[in-house]
Amino acid sequence: MSVKIGNIDLGAFPLLLAPMEDVSDPPFRYVCKQNGADLMYTEFISSEGLIRDAAKSKQKLDVFEYERPVGIQIFGGDIDHMREATEIAAQAGPDLIDINYGCPVKAVVCKGAGSSLLQDIPKMVRMTAEVVKATNLPVTVKTRLGWDDNTKNVYEVAERLQDVGIQALAIHGRTRAQLYKGQADWSLIREVKRNPRIKIPIFGNGDIDSPEKAANWRLEYEVDGIMIGRAAIGYPWIFREVKHFFETGERLAGPTLQERIDACRTHLEKSVQWKGERTGILEMRRHYANYFKGLPDFKPYRMKLVSELDLATIYQLLADISGTYANNCTLLQPV
Repeated sequence: MSVKIGNIDLGAFPLLLAPMEDVSDPPFRYVCKQNGADLMYTEFISSEGLIRDAAKSKQKLDVFEYERPVGIQIFGGDIDHMREATEIAAQAGPDLIDINYGCPVKAVVCKGAGSSLLQDIPKMVRMTAEVVKATNLPVTVKTRLGWDDNTKNVYEVAERLQDVGIQALAIHGRTRAQLYKGQADWSLIREVKRNPRIKIPIFGNGDIDSPEKAANWRLEYEVDGIMIGRAAIGYPWIFREVKHFFETGERLAGPTLQERIDACRTHLEKSVQWKGERTGILEMRRHYANYFKGLPDFKPYRMKLVSELDLATIYQLLADISGTYANNCTLLQPV
């Protein structure tokens, strides 16, 4: 049976690209879609920024036909502003609206947003209900197990948010107190999925970094799909590798050197098209080390790539990498 969010058919077991601040912009989403991501989200967008018409927030609303289905994720601490932001986001034409109740970053939490709402479930429920009423699009939520080990309340959260109309829930297997440290615990995610009251899709998130782990956790934790985040940074092939392993039980060979170079170049081209040449080049710098992880003695090239501002020179550097490492047929895969 297919997993559905509203009328969006995601197939039998979808792989989702997690929304990641300063990472999951349209250029990054493009290379992930090319490699098999079934559902993607924008970076999280401040409701306050949308209401103030802040340029950075408005730009994050950009979605493109090639990446559908795609969701716009919003966050905030004021219920009225979240309702207004929902109306603004819906006008950008996404396939769904997602609410961030999981971000653990102090600057977000201190504003009463993100995972801060895990400390005030009644407010979370009221906010979610208002967002649902503000749009005809499906509304989904991403959250965590709870605020800390003493308040793992996602079981209650799932029931109450379903009751006010959300159509899918993604759960990161850590508390807010854990941030991104330690190991993700999916056992409570499985309990949520097994709850007979829960009818909406439940997606697991946290620590999926290999096809084998994805396959094992799919069976062990009984989720409807898996959301992949950090493992996809500089390695969009994780989606195709997981799908291949699901279908065959065998690990697909990692990307060739040329595939790495081509994906990096495509990412750069899309970045320049979307943000303009200077900003596109600057913001691409954070990705080079990940795309070429595992190449021996790569530091001199990396230093050139992250300091160069001329687009033609960067393209030439990428071509030089191809020549220098031509004998490396396959690069190291992520550990």
